[in-house]
Amino acid sequence: MKNKKATIRDVAKEAGVSVATVSRYINNISYISPETEQKIKVVMNKLDYKPNEIARGLAKQKSKTIALIIPDISNPFFPELVVAIEEVAKLKGYSLILVNSNNDDLKNPKFWKEFQSRYIDGFVLASFEFNEEILKSLQNLQIPFVRVDRAVDTHTANSVGVDNYKGAIMAVEHLYELGCKKIAHISGPGVFIPAIDRLRGYQDTLQKYFPIQEPIVYQGDFAMESGKQLTQRLLEDHPDVDGIFLANDLMAIGSLKALKMLNINVPTDIAIIGFDGIKITEMVEPELSTIVQPIYRIGVAATNKLINLIEVTDDVEEYQLEVALVKRESTLGFLPKG
Repeated sequence: MKNKKATIRDVAKEAGVSVATVSRYINNISYISPETEQKIKVVMNKLDYKPNEIARGLAKQKSKTIALIIPDISNPFFPELVVAIEEVAKLKGYSLILVNSNNDDLKNPKFWKEFQSRYIDGFVLASFEFNEEILKSLQNLQIPFVRVDRAVDTHTANSVGVDNYKGAIMAVEHLYELGCKKIAHISGPGVFIPAIDRLRGYQDTLQKYFPIQEPIVYQGDFAMESGKQLTQRLLEDHPDVDGIFLANDLMAIGSLKALKMLNINVPTDIAIIGFDGIKITEMVEPELSTIVQPIYRIGVAATNKLINLIEVTDDVEEYQLEVALVKRESTLGFLPKG
């Protein structure tokens, strides 16, 4: 028969103090004399008493829990991010709650209030269209948060992102160097700073190499289906386009599907390049050229920054990680016309 597990009442009785005194000692929330502290410590060791961590967290209104809020768990970018965040959180004694929510949820102040009642210690926000009302709600909660991916704002210290503008330049210059003469861009939603920076990189690079050519831009929503539909529309409007830079890999995969349906050869007739570097880009046919984000490093940096904000309350270090161009079959076999 197993020995009965010691309780806080057992410790209090053995030490000759009240339960409240033992609780104050465990949670370190008010002064206790050194003599009483020593007495409680000895009894806890003798009875092999282990405090309930959840109860301790509630006493301090802390739970050692962080929440990751993402817009689309079906996008392979986010599971890769989750792995990194969960590993670092676990290493530092934190648990992770994954929340898959759309923008409408995030704009509702009640959505955030629920997290406060659950004693969430901090947020990693991977998608969010910030406005003054929501920023005020977050500040009132006094819960630290770090912004990544679509939620990134390069003008704030609590963001961890990449140089999206530079990445877009690399993508368009690659298409130009292949010999593409009419390059279009399928962008992300204009409410997200990374999408804006990628569009700006496309426009500036096009202006540099084709100063009299008008930019060809169709706005997508980062989903595969929009890449497919917008590629079809793009080629109806501009059948002579020979290079497409898409603002993320999922839309680029949708574009590949559309071109296959239209019997247009990639890369012989049109060169395609995406952005993100998700693993599925190596599994499609043809393999997709892309601008690779260091997804794992983003997750690690964001989690370390958030935990530092939770525990130290001050972290002004800015993170802007480098991207890299990976050339694969979707561009490397392009044959310039004329």
